[in-house]
Amino acid sequence: MNRIVAAWSVHLYTGFGAAIGFFALEAIAQANYRLAFICMALATFIDCTDGTLARRARVKEVLPNFDGSKLDDIVDYLNYVVVPVALAYHAGLIPGGAGGLALASVPLLASAYGFCQKEAKTADHFFTGFPSYWNIVVFYFYVLATAVWFNTALLLAFSILVFVPIRYLYPSRSPVARRATHVLGALWGVCVVILLAQLPRPSPALAWGSLFFPAYYFAVSLQAHFCSSRS
Repeated sequence: MNRIVAAWSVHLYTGFGAAIGFFALEAIAQANYRLAFICMALATFIDCTDGTLARRARVKEVLPNFDGSKLDDIVDYLNYVVVPVALAYHAGLIPGGAGGLALASVPLLASAYGFCQKEAKTADHFFTGFPSYWNIVVFYFYVLATAVWFNTALLLAFSILVFVPIRYLYPSRSPVARRATHVLGALWGVCVVILLAQLPRPSPALAWGSLFFPAYYFAVSLQAHFCSSRS
């Protein structure tokens, strides 16, 4: 009985991310972007920790008829795709009007495709194609106050990369450079927390400096991808 309660508790923990996504959308509607980004950060924390809890609770073994991976994908699509794209449009980080709505539809459609690929997450713990980190992309649009034309170009570029079968690190599970990724990821997380606390006037120096981890992530992912392609 205790194992069943533990397993359902993990699924509830994952599912709570959907409620947080709703809270974020409500914050966006009220133009409270700081609260919306805090909600996205909380949702990301849940996503980074629920897998470990699920493996410890042996949820697949205890509740074989419930697909926790599907629940995780639904919640992730909301928080990693829908919420940040809605914020980008509402906050004027991308063009407004019909053109902006059409632009916002591009990452929504691209990521819907990406989430439904069988190899979206590989057996050896990589993502295939850009892993829809729109929450991070839009966060940097906001804290760096980048130009709308630049945001538009980057949104389209990353949407295209969803379809390019490059393997990207699965930060919490990938065996490649795991210790360095966890240490640098933790340092980056501290930077993000400070930036969130500073909103709506984040430190430009800290915002630019915190890009060390996205740069590391892409560099190590590309190195791992091309090294595995040659082997």
